[in-house]
Amino acid sequence: MARPNAPDRFNEEKATYVVRGEGEGADKPDLERGAEAIRSVVRKLPVRPGVYRMLDARGDVLYVGKARALKNRVTNYTQVARLPQRLQRMVAQTRAMEIVTTTSEAEALLLEAQLIKRYRPPYNVLLRDDKSFPFILLRMDHDFPRVQKHRGARRAKGRYYGPFASAGSVHRTLNALQKTFLLRSCTDSFFANRSRPCLLYQIRRCSAPCVDRIGKADYAALVSDAQDFLEGRSTAVQKRLGDAMTKAAEAMDFEQAAVLRDRLKALTFIQGSQSVHADGLGDADVFALAAKGGQLCIAGFFIRGGQNWGHRSFFPAHVAGVPEEEVMASFLMQFYEGVPPPKLILVDCEPDESALLAEALGETAGRKVEISVPQRGNRRRLLEQAVRNAGEELDRRLAESSSQAKLGRELADLFDLEDVPQRIEIYDNSHIQGTNALGAMVVAGSEGWIKGAYRKFNIKRPETQPGDDFAMMREVFQRRFARALEEDPERNKGEWPDLVLIDGGKGQLAAAIRGLEEAGAPDVPIASLAKRYEEVYLPRQGTPVPMDEHSAGMRILKAIRDEAHRFALKNHRGKRARGATGSVLDSLPGIGPARRAAILKHFGSPERFLGASPDEIAAVPGMPRKVAQEVYDRLHKTTSPDGVGVLSQEEVTSN
Repeated sequence: MARPNAPDRFNEEKATYVVRGEGEGADKPDLERGAEAIRSVVRKLPVRPGVYRMLDARGDVLYVGKARALKNRVTNYTQVARLPQRLQRMVAQTRAMEIVTTTSEAEALLLEAQLIKRYRPPYNVLLRDDKSFPFILLRMDHDFPRVQKHRGARRAKGRYYGPFASAGSVHRTLNALQKTFLLRSCTDSFFANRSRPCLLYQIRRCSAPCVDRIGKADYAALVSDAQDFLEGRSTAVQKRLGDAMTKAAEAMDFEQAAVLRDRLKALTFIQGSQSVHADGLGDADVFALAAKGGQLCIAGFFIRGGQNWGHRSFFPAHVAGVPEEEVMASFLMQFYEGVPPPKLILVDCEPDESALLAEALGETAGRKVEISVPQRGNRRRLLEQAVRNAGEELDRRLAESSSQAKLGRELADLFDLEDVPQRIEIYDNSHIQGTNALGAMVVAGSEGWIKGAYRKFNIKRPETQPGDDFAMMREVFQRRFARALEEDPERNKGEWPDLVLIDGGKGQLAAAIRGLEEAGAPDVPIASLAKRYEEVYLPRQGTPVPMDEHSAGMRILKAIRDEAHRFALKNHRGKRARGATGSVLDSLPGIGPARRAAILKHFGSPERFLGASPDEIAAVPGMPRKVAQEVYDRLHKTTSPDGVGVLSQEEVTSN
């Protein structure tokens, strides 16, 4: 099995001890073969902390675990009669193991969380909603710092505030910051090329430092106030604004007093809009767990500087038969693998090995982290609110699951499927008279859209004629399922659809079926939904399937069809825009990839570049004066130094 890239926080390749074991005896029962594979590893193991991985016959990871003493921990798996049924199934599938030792148990715990996130093993508790959380970034690499929303790696120089529970929470806070502190949110290239204030200045959401409407010292004071607000010192900010408003009113500067009044109102609004009040709590996260009907929900509140930055509910996977304490421990490690932990974590049930967990999170944060189960006072009341949220979210989820199960059964009956479809793929094409053609695939699961599985297909085969919808559909299906067969011939990775839908009529359906046959997957269930009369067509049936236009089944079919159309159209427009921009810059003399990127970064948009003077073009980093003049001549249809006629600006922009 090929080893993937090493994780960021722990260099797996530098581990002091790596060993593999293999199960033997193909004629033995699966459980015995798995136990033998584990025994062959145990004989070579040290009594040291580390992480172990259970592998199946294909080399896929079944389970990732950590241990204080590897030999002792892994030995437990050889005593199969004492294992719960869930772990017996895992041992029966095990054919090999990989072991990595670490210098401490806390380091092993951190590595375990990284590997679970990387491999997503079927026998580990998994945090399904593990997308990156949004932060507010106050960039400090400019004379006039910029405030912006941020996701992903924290590479830019500045201060990061978060996590926020959702993009909506970030937008509300950014809106308040703009109204209250008048900080700029524009890009550096946009800032550098302003000659007059933008609309944000007119509506009092920016102080217009780009055109010197505010000096560096006064802007720095606004930045300092914003930092105080984001770090929980909003009372001091409120007092300063109130005092300044009073002084302006006493000096009869009523216009300035009105500006300060509006800023004060914006600050008061964001404070009053918080549904969770956590005064004096500082930085803390609050998690509560609820379980019912074989499902489990963890509700989380994010408190920073005593302010509520939103809440979110999580539904971990693979929790059947797992104690709640183990679920909470695994959830916390996976959650904080991508999010910096606060000083305090409040939980309603103490996770397994709580002290070790706090130690590992403290190593990540570079300071002490406390995990606590409060029994009384404000902290307990805050936790009880999280408990209520978890219970309500779980009840809502169970009700939705029941409704979705009913819809799933309706679809299974309609399309004659053996079981309720767990993965539905929907396909659509988009182009304008054959140009910028692409196919799109969206995926729906039992719990909604699986956006990480969405795919787009650039139509690129020479035999596919521009504008031929049938040929495009055939190409998309042939490529998609030929690759699926190559990567997963056994169809056991969960990436094969239980049902395929296409946006089109009988012609598109026939083309898709032809693509499936050419790919070697003719057995994939498929149907089409024609847009004009909302008719459903099945293979080898000339007439549409009769369906009630207002039935739940038809509503869900329309919804998933419309999502495929939205995704296809969005990517088509993006491809068209990139092509238009590329055609403008590609037609200019002396402009290669590096200068093209420098132009876009400097001007911020092609429109600003097209209207630039020779001096402004020459100001682009790395742009010689001669090339700048040639570019200007080309854009404005003057005569270049070699006497060659060039395009007009209108001709260039119409490319």
